[in-house]
Amino acid sequence: MSGRQGGKLKPLKAPKKGDKDYDETDLAHMQKKKEEEKALKELKAKAAGKGTFGGTGLKKSGGSGKK
Repeated sequence: MSGRQGGKLKPLKAPKKGDKDYDETDLAHMQKKKEEEKALKELKAKAAGKGTFGGTGLKKSGGSGKK
């Protein structure tokens, strides 16, 4: 009988990427992206402090349930 491999196979390692040379358009794009992420994060924090929208809570369908 031949031997069997047991366990999970490890993925092949990807070669390391070297340092990239960025030109002015790349740097401007990266800066803009960072600013957008920062603004989005601030909006999320602001929205999280408000709680539920409208403040009405959960609505139940149907009547009061009493007959």
